[in-house]
This record gives sequence, structure tokens and C-alpha cells, in this order.
Amino acid sequence: MTTVLIVEDDPINFRVFSKILTKRGGLQVKGTEIVDEVLQLAQSGEVDAILMDIALANSIYEGKPVDGIKITQMLKADPKTAKLPIILVTAHAMEGDRENFLQQSGADGYISKPVVDHQDFIQQIISLIGKT
Repeated sequence: MTTVLIVEDDPINFRVFSKILTKRGGLQVKGTEIVDEVLQLAQSGEVDAILMDIALANSIYEGKPVDGIKITQMLKADPKTAKLPIILVTAHAMEGDRENFLQQSGADGYISKPVVDHQDFIQQIISLIGKT
């Protein structure tokens, strides 16, 4: 079964995304904002895609705070996880943010919050998984 890792620091957003993906998309979900767990799950092959929040309030790596952009850069730089589809999910939705964040991070997709069109949300994720 297809599994999506949700890297999100807001428990409400995590629950909403989780419910949409499982109930409407028929996908399995895992969730963590602990950077070492994200890296381990990505390297293990247990997940087929990652939904990555950009602004992570509690994520620390090697003693320093990191955001979703940095975690995505780390995953894309690792040959074991470089092909894993990563979709940035953020409330930062000003003009130019999408292009800027995608270029900066190397992510494969970008979805702005709040997610209104649940079917489109699922479709974007599934279409990226299908390309790997």
C-alpha cells in the first residue's frame, strides 16, 4: 500500500491531511517532525512520498533548528532518498513563494494551505508518486 509521510508541526493540520489521505485517497500515512525519524523513514523505503511543512517550529537536527526547506535539501542530496517525491505544504502563499521554495529546496511539488480541494490535493500527491 502507498504510504505518505507527513512532516507537520501542527497536530490539527496533521489530522486533517491524514484524514483526507486515508479516507478519500486510500493511502496510508505516517507522521513525525523529528528530523532523525524523517531521514530514517525516507532511507528505509517505507514511504512513497513526503508532505513537508516548510515552517517547522520544533524540528532540530544536530543541535540546530531546521525547517522543511533544509530537511528537503538534505533528502535530495542523499542518493538513497533523492528520487523520493517531496511536496512542500505551507501557508506561505505569496506571489513568487512557490517558485522560490521549489528552487531553494529541490522539492517536487508545492501545495498551499489551507487545502480546500481535497480531490486535487490527493491527485497531486498520487501523480508525483506515479512518476518515480
